[in-house]
Amino acid sequence: MHEAAERLAQSMLYEGYALYPYTPEATKNATPTPFGIAYPQAYATRQPAAFDHVQVEVVVQAPDEAEIEAAAVFLQTTGPRHTAAERRETLEPVRLGSLLQDPLARSFVHEPGPEEGAVTGEATQADTDVLSGNVSMSAERVAEGLARVRMRVENTTPLPAEEAEAMERGAALRRSLLSCHAMLGVSGGRFISPLENEGPAGEAVQACENVNTWPVLAAPDDDAVVGAAYMLPDHPQIAPASKGNLFDNTEIEEALLLHVHVLSDSEREAINKGDPAVREMVERAEATTPEDIFALHGVMAPTPTDPSITSVPPDPSLADGIEFPEWTEPGAIPEAPPQADAPRQAPPPGPADTAGEEDVVVDGKAFKRGAKVVLRPGTDGDPYDKMMDGRSATIQRIYLDYDGKAYLGVTIDDDPMAEILNESGRYLFFFADEVEHA
Repeated sequence: MHEAAERLAQSMLYEGYALYPYTPEATKNATPTPFGIAYPQAYATRQPAAFDHVQVEVVVQAPDEAEIEAAAVFLQTTGPRHTAAERRETLEPVRLGSLLQDPLARSFVHEPGPEEGAVTGEATQADTDVLSGNVSMSAERVAEGLARVRMRVENTTPLPAEEAEAMERGAALRRSLLSCHAMLGVSGGRFISPLENEGPAGEAVQACENVNTWPVLAAPDDDAVVGAAYMLPDHPQIAPASKGNLFDNTEIEEALLLHVHVLSDSEREAINKGDPAVREMVERAEATTPEDIFALHGVMAPTPTDPSITSVPPDPSLADGIEFPEWTEPGAIPEAPPQADAPRQAPPPGPADTAGEEDVVVDGKAFKRGAKVVLRPGTDGDPYDKMMDGRSATIQRIYLDYDGKAYLGVTIDDDPMAEILNESGRYLFFFADEVEHA
């Protein structure tokens, strides 16, 4: 499997595994809270937001001679405190032409073998049930040179219906595939972006059915896909400045490191007696120096976007008439003076005027920027919604989400801060059925 895909999957494997203060006694660490869980089927069918499998469907542009490979990684809870054991299941590489004719499938069983004791550090028999499952892969031609590949990882762990009916989530997790991530690779071809929506490839992508996962292109040459447990863009990258996995990839790493450094002695003692994976993470975070943490402060790495929607570059004329305070004046920051010969920069521009849609039609009703509306958020909202009911507002922005749903960003007409809020892009958002034309 491509190294970039392996690295991405590994970085997400422990996402949500333990949260600050990382002690096993903390309520939020009583049971694992990972994403991408495949529960036993008998339990999942009784829970509206639970699944017993992970299914990735992607489109590959490749000839029959191309080779497809697949692997899945997940965690199995072991021991009395849900200590994790990493598991991996792979399917042997196969020619696409063969896969089009004969799907691949194999079953797996993981016994609750001896694991490192969570409390004493001694080898103990894990307090976990046998975990069984199935991993499969199939393919079908959808257009000339295009094939849809399906990978499915199922939890087939037996669970009597009567036991599932009364089972709590913590018990179900002991028989689940936790943080399950599927990976696909191709040699001699390339995967189409799961976000593609144009042409024959886009039609094939839109017909894909992904369950309990969000597939993304995970290699520079588009020859690997990772079924992520939460939404990511194509070609996600781990920040080069990162000091390592802290079980919370979307959080500010500087803040997480600072939190570790202020753990109390009793919390550190509890962590040292607990899960080895958590202990290793905390030790790595504790090893960071003040210089390491300061190097993370204020670092920004904007992702390149479509040139047509990039922000407007700063206009030097915006600074005309503005008097900047000297660094010797009260209120200045003497600790970080600018270079004497460095030109003063203008303040950053506000949000681009072209952001969002100019107009939209929802259920036969047309809305456009600048239109006056009356807010009708309904009776099911919170007190703030009730305060907005009947207020006159102006539509300043119209945004569409990935599924095409419209969000109307408005400012309240009689709000003294309306102009400032509009200039800074701070809007109140309502659905189209929550407003009336004035």
